[in-house]
Amino acid sequence: MILEHAVLPVVPGREEEFLAAFAQARPIIVGMPGCRAVRLARSVEAPHLFILLVEWDTLEHHTVGFRGSPEYQRWKALLHRFYRPFPEVGHFVDVPA
Repeated sequence: MILEHAVLPVVPGREEEFLAAFAQARPIIVGMPGCRAVRLARSVEAPHLFILLVEWDTLEHHTVGFRGSPEYQRWKALLHRFYRPFPEVGHFVDVPA
């Protein structure tokens, strides 16, 4: 399992508009092959910052499947206009206990 992590710096003052757009975008990513779970959380200290956590079966489900899909174009159209600067995305794997 791969955990995708992205801190989303939303332009201050556009947070509610972003949340409405994310509500439209969420079914896009949830419906992608290999997507296990999607979670969006908001910073308490800096309300314009959000963190997106997505569980994928494999890295390729995200980097090739989702990003290479027509659905990703819709995702971008809905959400990318809110970010300043553009988010950095990372991928993580569980560490054995």
